[in-house]
Amino acid sequence: MNDWTSGYVAELNYTHDFFHEMTPSRLAFAALSRGHRHGLDDSGLTYCELGCGQGFTANLLAAANPHVDVHAMDFNPAHIAGAQRLAQEAAVPNVTFYERSFEDFEEETNLPNSFDVIALHGVYSWVSRENQERITGFIARRLKPGGLVYISYNTQPGWAPSMPLRRLLTDRAAQSTGPLEQRIDEALGFAEQLKQAGAGFFASNPGQLTRLSEMKSMPRNYLAHEFFNKDWTPFHFADVAEDLAQAKLEFMGAANSLDHIDDICLSAPQRALLAEESNSIRREGLRDILLNEQFRADVFVRGWLPQTQRGGVGGWFQTPFALARHYGTGPLKISWRRGDVALEASQYEPVLHALADGQHTVRALLEQGVFSDMTWGDITRMLTILTGAGYIVPCLPQTGYADRIARCRDFNMAVCKNAEDSERLGFLASPATGGGVAVDRMEQLFLLAQSEGQQTPHDWAAFVWRILEPQGQRLEQDGRVLELAEENLAVLRARAHAFAARRLKILTGLGVSLVDESPSQIEMAHPAAAASSKRGAVA
Repeated sequence: MNDWTSGYVAELNYTHDFFHEMTPSRLAFAALSRGHRHGLDDSGLTYCELGCGQGFTANLLAAANPHVDVHAMDFNPAHIAGAQRLAQEAAVPNVTFYERSFEDFEEETNLPNSFDVIALHGVYSWVSRENQERITGFIARRLKPGGLVYISYNTQPGWAPSMPLRRLLTDRAAQSTGPLEQRIDEALGFAEQLKQAGAGFFASNPGQLTRLSEMKSMPRNYLAHEFFNKDWTPFHFADVAEDLAQAKLEFMGAANSLDHIDDICLSAPQRALLAEESNSIRREGLRDILLNEQFRADVFVRGWLPQTQRGGVGGWFQTPFALARHYGTGPLKISWRRGDVALEASQYEPVLHALADGQHTVRALLEQGVFSDMTWGDITRMLTILTGAGYIVPCLPQTGYADRIARCRDFNMAVCKNAEDSERLGFLASPATGGGVAVDRMEQLFLLAQSEGQQTPHDWAAFVWRILEPQGQRLEQDGRVLELAEENLAVLRARAHAFAARRLKILTGLGVSLVDESPSQIEMAHPAAAASSKRGAVA
């Protein structure tokens, strides 16, 4: 192992994922939901990602938020080279990547003196204690007063039963030689032999049978970074909170807004137990015990600014929302901590139908009578749940939308052109939300066909087949590889028609397009803002 890795996996590159919780508008919504008066609506924001991996999240966020100065570092030169290449191809000028370790990152002279947001996903549990201290030291010196930190990490007690399995796998892999991917496969095979031999560990911990089965199906580059580093620490929440307290940070809340609604996470007896604990840190640790938590994604703040009641209501009024998932009719159930949570159709249906014609602020929805006779508490609860479940998404203000459209179009074109050869980039940038939208390879190619003048789903399917056929790629249906061209075209046509009928309208509403948007299309995406603008013009 090379010294520069510090025990971290470098032989296999990390995945090209996007992490929604790191989006500035999502962080702003989390702060609003928890009653914190944030400053993320200001211009000239600075954002830093520590341990950015392939840099895809940083690139996408920079493209979708041209008003934010994004800086991202990673120790792996292959990761940084790829991130810089994508930034160049996608014409993203407001992101800077650094090939640095945590030890020497602050030596960079191009870094801003301070940041509004510092984010690290999948880093803190997977680095040494020395590097954890360097991270908290960087935050202490570089985070602005009032700034936010997004941090995710593995957690006790959920990981406790898996620690012997993880040790077994890493020790077994270390005994072998050859490529890491091959050694991972051999280690998993050995664990399977132990299971077949009736190992008492698996008999006493049946949940680890499920984990072993899941690990066997995971991509090896993800598995390598998740399980096979030298350092791997599932934290108690109190230990992370204590580390960040050294940088004057307070716990603000979970990044996922569903965790802000206790009654969909915990039973009545569990909520009663929590209510008896007055210390906020111990209460979070107790909550982890009740939920058997194994992974946390948290937001901490340096200087809590509580909203006044009037200020909090005003923040909600000004927040725009857009539809993020297709909804037709029928009952809506949210699957979360306690299983399926049934929602009241009379409350959510008017909201989802109103957002089907474009984004609206909460004030605009109130003016339209969408919430009927709901109480204010019921309104904010429902919007929080629908956001956490991914049915709606908070958006950026209308100001700057035209600039965001142009930047996102360049980025999305680069990603969709990449889809001609690969499926590794699975998200496009939304100028409406300032975040990412999951769009698979076929959908990206349909958008690319549309950008090249192909008008109908039938044409889109033919366009995609002209790309796939020379590459020798074939589709599958019912477990069978389709060899005939007409079979492949039939499946592509069906997918293209389904895309046109459901997904395309959602993407258009989020501003995800490769073609120039006309003023009427922009107005359709922002009906409330457009109406307000017209009223102002008349006045």
